[in-house]
Amino acid sequence: MKDGLHPKTKTVVFKDISCDFSFLGTTTLDSKETTKWTDGKDYPLIKVEISSASHPFYTGKQRILDTEGRIDRFKKKFGDKKAAK
Repeated sequence: MKDGLHPKTKTVVFKDISCDFSFLGTTTLDSKETTKWTDGKDYPLIKVEISSASHPFYTGKQRILDTEGRIDRFKKKFGDKKAAK
């Protein structure tokens, strides 16, 4: 492989903030936060909103997760169509 062509990958801990589930993986992303893993080593921490532990497809449960006010933004943008008639 040519030097400088491919991004550097590193081992990080991904943490699903919606259900407090963590797993070890590799990525090219950087993070200033670190956390101690079960092997005693410190790894960079990447926080994610959804993973296989909280996604309805994998869990079989429907969860309402409105972390950014998506419903309010939708209502503001499109309004209530029934009230307009």
